[in-house]
Amino acid sequence: MPAQTVLAAAAALALGQGTPPLSSVSATTTYRRTEVNGVGLFYREAGPRDAPTLLLLHGYPSSSRQWDPLLPLLADRYHLIAPDYPGFGHSDAPSPADYAYTFDNLARTMEGLVTQLGLARYTLFLQDYGGPVGFRMALAHPERVSALIVQNANAYTEGLGAKWQGIARYWADPAAHPEQVDAFTSLEGAKQRHLGTSPNPERYNPDSWVDEYAGLTRPGAREIQAALLYDYRTNLAAYPAWQAWMRDHPLPTLILWGRYDPSFLVPGAEAYLRDRPTAELHILNAGHFALDEATDAVARLTRDFLGRHVTASSAP
Repeated sequence: MPAQTVLAAAAALALGQGTPPLSSVSATTTYRRTEVNGVGLFYREAGPRDAPTLLLLHGYPSSSRQWDPLLPLLADRYHLIAPDYPGFGHSDAPSPADYAYTFDNLARTMEGLVTQLGLARYTLFLQDYGGPVGFRMALAHPERVSALIVQNANAYTEGLGAKWQGIARYWADPAAHPEQVDAFTSLEGAKQRHLGTSPNPERYNPDSWVDEYAGLTRPGAREIQAALLYDYRTNLAAYPAWQAWMRDHPLPTLILWGRYDPSFLVPGAEAYLRDRPTAELHILNAGHFALDEATDAVARLTRDFLGRHVTASSAP
């Protein structure tokens, strides 16, 4: 092939002529703010708004940023909304005197966002704190949930790792155990939440826990996170209600679980099958934040699941 032809072909390729662009590059994520009941909320949005919606609820101590690797891999066919809770990411962080940092209230705030955005129906994608927020939303409005995706979001006592024994002492007497809050909000805690027991620490970007720790050291952040850590005890009490909801609402369900997570153990993933026996369960070679180490697997399994259970946009 003549050199001129090769150069022309390369130029056309660079300009996107003669070949469709890669969906993961062409899909655009936007970064938006709104206000719900006086609290400023930040959220990421991607994909066509007339496509089926996924509501992605993040974990601790992360934010909607944790979904960045996944959004462009789904946005060619689905509408994605990934918010920051109050006190996290780029959302407002009012003091505990002005905003009740409980999981009940986080769920109410997220319901307010959903209503404001006009999301009548969506797939819930839950990770870590996204579990207690999302299950509360599902119980309050089961008609809105079309499918469920769970990634290391615990709903069973079998899933609780050893560290929860120390946290239980904090629940019993918060004033006597400030060391639990110290560990929970520390840089080392943020780091280990990502690495877990993975044999592949070189695959983990340290920016993740450094950035999360920066958020944990903002003025007022310790008080906010201490309040939520104390309120987490209400989630264990709610496990039976969440399990009953799953039995009573047999929706398509995908369970993705990082095996290297010492906080939420694999038996907690397997326990979902008691209440959702038709759920699809995949144990991944990944940690608490599975997208750190298994982005491709999470994206592939999610696309396959949605393709079979949720009608997608006809966009290429």
